[in-house]
Amino acid sequence: MFNIEKLDVRTYTMFVALIIMWIGFTYFTSNGFTNFGGSFLTSRNLSNLLLQMAITGILGTGAVLVIVSGGIDLSVGSVMGFIGCMGAALQVWYHMNTVEVILICITTGCLIGLLQGSLIAYTGVPAFIITLAGLFVFRGGVLGITKGTTIAPLERSLVYFGQAYLSDFVTIIIAMVAILFLVGSEIRRRIAKEKYHNVVEPLGKMVLRCIGYSAIILIIVAILNSYRGLPVPVFIMLFLVLIFSFVAEKTIFGRKLYAIGGNIEAARYSGINVEKNMSLVYALNGFMAAIAGLILAGRLNAGTPEAGLNLELDAIAAAVIGGASLTTGGVGRVAGAILGGLIMTTMDNGMSMMNLDAYWQYIVKGIILAAAVWFDVKTKKGRTKVKASGSTLENQVSTDL
Repeated sequence: MFNIEKLDVRTYTMFVALIIMWIGFTYFTSNGFTNFGGSFLTSRNLSNLLLQMAITGILGTGAVLVIVSGGIDLSVGSVMGFIGCMGAALQVWYHMNTVEVILICITTGCLIGLLQGSLIAYTGVPAFIITLAGLFVFRGGVLGITKGTTIAPLERSLVYFGQAYLSDFVTIIIAMVAILFLVGSEIRRRIAKEKYHNVVEPLGKMVLRCIGYSAIILIIVAILNSYRGLPVPVFIMLFLVLIFSFVAEKTIFGRKLYAIGGNIEAARYSGINVEKNMSLVYALNGFMAAIAGLILAGRLNAGTPEAGLNLELDAIAAAVIGGASLTTGGVGRVAGAILGGLIMTTMDNGMSMMNLDAYWQYIVKGIILAAAVWFDVKTKKGRTKVKASGSTLENQVSTDL
């Protein structure tokens, strides 16, 4: 029997939209179809595209967990900029080494997130208000640290996290590990279904999916290695997404977050410590903001007054476009932030290469975000109708029996 709940229509739609964007930008940055290719699909631009996406993807990953739990964080961009500038100041003005700077910045990010999460959880003040206040506070902190000037240069060891590339050999090894992990996951999932006598898809379908995933990974590796290899920020992003996906989907803490977002009162009655878990999820979001701030500082080789400006909007948009639901908590996957971040960065990159005015980027982002939320509402209504129909049918069958 076809199960509509297992078909992630939204993810497939966004993936198709991404492909259409790539084709469109390739066409408009080339001489039509007579010289199809242009400058968009070059290995250099695609590598830069992934590099630009890394920060949005990291922030979006934290945003997914917050949104899944029924919250929101409008301060993450300012927190990221504050921590990046603080790290630059510690290194340039106070001559701290990179390890010390990283430890202090990550600790600060976690404490900021924990403070905001505790205020939200224990005072009852809406997350929108607390994090909006945080946006102003830490944006002011950025200006206070920098005094409106650029703090530079940083040590090469810190710049490495924002600008370096892994070698071709290391990139290939990472790709092989990723392929083995994906294939192993598919096999384990199939064995688990067979063990509990669940419906198992045809073996050929699973094999084709594994081949498709492997081909995509190998193509990406070939493109990256034809330029300079895998950017270190992208590797950090992928590693964090993997860890946070495991936390969200395979741990008790992750299941509690989905339960809190789905129905906070039911979560309380089931014995979940809502306040503690809400505080922790904001602390994790602060951790991600700190990582992103350090990467941005390394990429710029400086702390700047504009660091992190408006990036909270990109993070939330990436999470929503990737599948997190602002209308209903408890919905969304961490990996979706990668797709959402890629879509957001593709728009920025493509429109910049087309030499469109900056205001068009904001207009198009707004339209796509509104479309994603509209699609979420529509698919939610569809799922509700399917569930209601299924329940009615089950009741009728029970009555007949």
